[in-house]
Amino acid sequence: MRDIWHRLRTPIAGVAVVAAGLLTASCSGTGTPAGPGADGGASQTPAKPLPQIKISPVKGATKVRPDKSVVVTASQGKLEEVTVEADGKPLEGEFDTEHTKWVSKGPLKPSSNYTVSAKATGDGGPATATSSFATLKPSQELRIADITPNVKGETVGIGMPIMVRFTQPVGDKEAVEASLKVTAQKPVPGAWRWIDDRLVIYRPAKYWPAHQKVKFAAQLEGVRAGKDMYGVKNYSSTMNIGAAWISKVNTRSHTMVVRRDGKIVQRMAISAGKGDTREYTTTSGVHLTMERGNPVTMISPGKKEGDPGYYKEVVNHAVRISNSGEYVHSAPWSVGSQGRANVSHGCVNARPDQAKWFYDNFHRGDVVTIVGTTRILEWNNGWGFWQMPFKQWKKGSALKNGAPKDTTDAPKDTPTDTPKDDSSGDSTVTG
Repeated sequence: MRDIWHRLRTPIAGVAVVAAGLLTASCSGTGTPAGPGADGGASQTPAKPLPQIKISPVKGATKVRPDKSVVVTASQGKLEEVTVEADGKPLEGEFDTEHTKWVSKGPLKPSSNYTVSAKATGDGGPATATSSFATLKPSQELRIADITPNVKGETVGIGMPIMVRFTQPVGDKEAVEASLKVTAQKPVPGAWRWIDDRLVIYRPAKYWPAHQKVKFAAQLEGVRAGKDMYGVKNYSSTMNIGAAWISKVNTRSHTMVVRRDGKIVQRMAISAGKGDTREYTTTSGVHLTMERGNPVTMISPGKKEGDPGYYKEVVNHAVRISNSGEYVHSAPWSVGSQGRANVSHGCVNARPDQAKWFYDNFHRGDVVTIVGTTRILEWNNGWGFWQMPFKQWKKGSALKNGAPKDTTDAPKDTPTDTPKDDSSGDSTVTG
């Protein structure tokens, strides 16, 4: 009996082991749903995660540098919309190709509170995020003190430069220069040149094409200009380039020929500097008309009353062409020498009626080319910038390849200041 019982008990135990194995397999499954199970219910699909949105600078940050970017990223989804604003004005930015990252364009506005909102979508559904931060107040603020030309409605000549003077010495000239844009209806290559830490001047490689508008814009706001120094305002101005007025003075033939758009409109008999001293020698080279006065008092340079050669004369209809005292002006006292001899103290003397005609028709930045003397106009004497070859001129740019090429695309409107036009500078009046 014992052997029979033993043989019967062994298979039963084997069946029990198999049943236990089947039970274990059904309770540990984590795969896809299998439909109604042994418990009579349905398996649940795990929820997919929502998109995760990250915003930089971090929420609540203060004293954020204006030259930092706002960056918004999304994981487990794609960005659908990003809005960044300060004082109700949106900040522009760009998405990457996959719409998982957005980066702001251009600097931030100093001393401002920014709000950020973002939306993203993904397999797990939509998600939103908001944030806010504040930019620092610069310990040094950079502004533009003056722009030349900047007289509303003024028409200027084809040689007119754009001169920009800042309120502070600029440390990072490259960053500041990159914020300066010149756009012309008839584009020509041009470049900025830094004269000193505060003054930068733009001129084209060749004269401006006549009859067009040229716009200057400084996207200076938020630009880091040096240690603890940032630009705090944007600026813009427009100059109207008029006709191509070019006057040629020949001191040897004692003549001045004025052309407008290539056509001769005036021939003048003149008298130039008598040339017995350097001061009384008219400078040869490309001059620009700078300012005018009627009358102008001219005093001998470096002399006081009672000194040999001292003079003080009041002249009418005077148009300045350099800072060393040269004008085109009326000189009734030298009419007998005009067209025959050079008898002036360095100026270009003309008959009263013709001097008045020139005075009435000139624009700042018109070209006056003088030939025939041994004294050469210095490039930094007045607006003698055309005396420097353009290849050399653009070496004064802080940008590696010189200034960016002009474009016909008009710059976007920006909040602007209107600094004064301070074009006179230091100068001498001789006659």
